[in-house]
Amino acid sequence: MTSIMKIYSKATRKGSDPRLQTCRGKLQNTRSKLNLEINKELMLRTGAENLLNATQNKKMKEQVAMELQFFNSNLMLLKEQLAELNSSVEIYQGNNSRCRIPMIPLGLKETKEIDFRQPFKNFIEEHYHEDPDEYDAAITDFMELREAMRTPERDASGVSLIFAYFNQLYFIDRRFFPPDRSLGIFFEWYDSLTGTPSCQRTVAFEKACVLFNLAALYTQLGARHDRTTASGLDSAVNCLLRSAGVLKYIHDTFTNAPSKDLSPELLNALIKLMLSQARECLHEKAALTCDDTTESLLELSQEAAHTSHEYTEVYDAMNVAVVREYVPASWITLVHIKSLYYKGRSHQHVAEALLCFTGDAQQEPEDDVGLSSRAQEILQYLHKPPEEGQSDTLFLDFTMPSNAKERTYLGLTHGREAGVQYEEALRQQRMCRDLSKRQALTDVLRAGHASINSLLQDFEEQNDLMAIFDPPPIMPSTKIQLTLATPDFTRHRVDDAFHALGPVSSFSAKKTWTAPRPILLKKTERQGLGFSVRGDAPVAIAAVDPGSLAERAGLQENDIVVAIGGQDVKWMPHDRVVAAIRESGDCLHMMVVSPLQAPPYYHQLSKCKSLKDLSTHSTASSSSGVSSSGSSSTRSSKYGSIGTRFNDSSLNNNRFSDTSLPNSRTSNRAMDSSTQFGPVHRIRDPKLLGSLNSSASGHRDKRLSWNPFRKTLSKDRLKADSMNDCNLIAR
Repeated sequence: MTSIMKIYSKATRKGSDPRLQTCRGKLQNTRSKLNLEINKELMLRTGAENLLNATQNKKMKEQVAMELQFFNSNLMLLKEQLAELNSSVEIYQGNNSRCRIPMIPLGLKETKEIDFRQPFKNFIEEHYHEDPDEYDAAITDFMELREAMRTPERDASGVSLIFAYFNQLYFIDRRFFPPDRSLGIFFEWYDSLTGTPSCQRTVAFEKACVLFNLAALYTQLGARHDRTTASGLDSAVNCLLRSAGVLKYIHDTFTNAPSKDLSPELLNALIKLMLSQARECLHEKAALTCDDTTESLLELSQEAAHTSHEYTEVYDAMNVAVVREYVPASWITLVHIKSLYYKGRSHQHVAEALLCFTGDAQQEPEDDVGLSSRAQEILQYLHKPPEEGQSDTLFLDFTMPSNAKERTYLGLTHGREAGVQYEEALRQQRMCRDLSKRQALTDVLRAGHASINSLLQDFEEQNDLMAIFDPPPIMPSTKIQLTLATPDFTRHRVDDAFHALGPVSSFSAKKTWTAPRPILLKKTERQGLGFSVRGDAPVAIAAVDPGSLAERAGLQENDIVVAIGGQDVKWMPHDRVVAAIRESGDCLHMMVVSPLQAPPYYHQLSKCKSLKDLSTHSTASSSSGVSSSGSSSTRSSKYGSIGTRFNDSSLNNNRFSDTSLPNSRTSNRAMDSSTQFGPVHRIRDPKLLGSLNSSASGHRDKRLSWNPFRKTLSKDRLKADSMNDCNLIAR
């Protein structure tokens, strides 16, 4: 069954074939080639600049200056081609989206293939002192996973693939990237917008770029959904909110990014863009379900005004100098067009609500406004109040009509303003070289302009009269608040590819151990093994009796047991290691490693395995020559349980600031699962017994006043913490 699951996992983690001739595949291949060309021109320009600064020959300077102009012109041309490529938004749209304004998706960042094999093998041999050939399969799996991540499928499997690689990077970072040296591995990624390469040695840069591709994939999925159905619009909103959440996570987590597409200003603009596009989908869904009543149209007008307002904020964010230089000009123009279009839609909805009379309504008296009480209530708060100092000579002097004639006049001014906004949107499209070729966008804008003109045809005389007046601005409002969807990395759990190296909490790049050394102990009838063990996966040596077999064999306190009788025990729990030691009989053969660097101001304590081990009645102390006793009360200390160790499984290095909580409800008197392999002698000296009892009482008082818990910890958190070998507690 395990082999079947592995085959299924590998099958689902394959990316798309880069040679696949789809529209999006061709576009990504073209992007990759442009990135290489841009990188080549940048290197040539850098060399020319260095030569220009170094040479003193006047003729050479003139020649190099001319070459520099040539390189700069080539770079400008290549970046224009890349901007045009980023403007090809219609390729990512769904089949039924021709009647909608296209969404703006993000392109995937490109990266180069990296050979991790030799650096990882060298590090495994030097740092972990293991045979690197045994990890060939693990290294190959990781490299294949990264290669597949470069070309993810445009569906849920592609999202899972990127999540799997990102989660695997957590283990890779801790296993192979020490803070004090470099393995010679460089992560090179190309900017998604400019094509400029950036190279870093840190895994954090790799993680940020992977998350950017995850956000880009979400935008492509959001643009791909069918926006003519309510379910398709809901799916598009979900993808766009997830994309905005990933971008927000990058913005808050990673700083000082070397590439421009990861800069805080650009990320902020992209987050606003995704939220605005999600709002646009919500407006389209509301328009699909609108029943064309006056009340529904008035509410829909405020939703459209809110969408226009959000796109105006995006337009302002993209017009900042540090963003405008890198964002394609067609994106900025399209955002401006969407702002104008939805402003026109908001005025059109009001015009439709006020001008579409029924036959009975036209026969009503002139002093009757012809609106329901609900419609009048909405209309009362529909318009913005005039701003202070704003000239209102061209605005209508009423926002709430009192009769049918005023209602018609107000509707005509809104209808005329809608036509003005549509015309301006069409003009902006014609002025943009890239967008002027987008026939789908032209059709949507012309359809809106034609619909408002047909509505105003029946009121030509009144429309000419009201042409000099402007309608009062509409107040943006919405009933739905959007929330960013933070990426949930726990939904895509992965197994550590280098699980065989041991628990990552102990066997990591930050901790240095000696090479495994053999320990051979032969127990006699008069003398036991003389040591005790503690902890859980891995099990450590808690104490070594002076003059015992263990001390003479070179066993030391805090050594980690990695093998017993040729069996790897790095992942074994405490009880199984104890059982393996007992089963060895009178001759015990172990392999242990010792820490090379110990913190000078901290003392290492072992871990408890669950919250019940932290109760006031639990002291898991075991003392015997060849057997292990169960839990006993704290009174067992007077019988000389030398192997006892105090422990807390939930203390974290981040909680050093406050270790004394007098008002705590719990009292941690827990002791570690500690097993001693040696003789136990009953203490018969009353003075010594009294000193031990007083010492134990003092320690018990300390334990009663010490509680590291600041809040209730979940079972999963305690289980995760139990994977660490020990906690560091300030003396």
